[in-house]
Amino acid sequence: MTAALAARVPAAPDVASRYWNDCAAATDRASWGPKVRRFMEYWLSIAPPGVLPSRRQFDPLHIHSLMPHVWMLGVVRDDGGLRFRYRLVGTREVETLERDVTGKWFDEVRAAMAGKPGTQDRFRHMVENRIATYRKGRVVLVHHKDHRVVENCMVPLASDGTNVDIIAACSTLFWEDGTEA
Repeated sequence: MTAALAARVPAAPDVASRYWNDCAAATDRASWGPKVRRFMEYWLSIAPPGVLPSRRQFDPLHIHSLMPHVWMLGVVRDDGGLRFRYRLVGTREVETLERDVTGKWFDEVRAAMAGKPGTQDRFRHMVENRIATYRKGRVVLVHHKDHRVVENCMVPLASDGTNVDIIAACSTLFWEDGTEA
């Protein structure tokens, strides 16, 4: 990683520690990249007052230029726990993962992380608190070997406006020199 990029990017987090920020309408997004910022602003624009937007309200045609960077996880509740399944994976995400994971379970795709505490804490936090999150930092989960930094925003969707059943995300990855991948 170049010294210039390293100076701008926080150290890789201990997966068990919180390495994201909650975000809402009042969050200052001036430092966010344009794709991630537009994704968050779109989510805010479709949210009915006092409730979460649903997948039906999320229209890919309104953010078609972002869709290669978008991925969605279905939230599955079973035996009191949560599990996450890839429902949609944009083409840029497929490229960085170097495979299409649509329909696969997150914990199976990320099997190397399965035993590590905190791997899915961000998802659980979003489901339990019904809140969007933002992160920019070193890549924690395995992607293309040369992708060093990720910026993403994850937003909750709820069919009934309350119970999160989908986490939608927009991710941008960067090469070692800081340029967008």
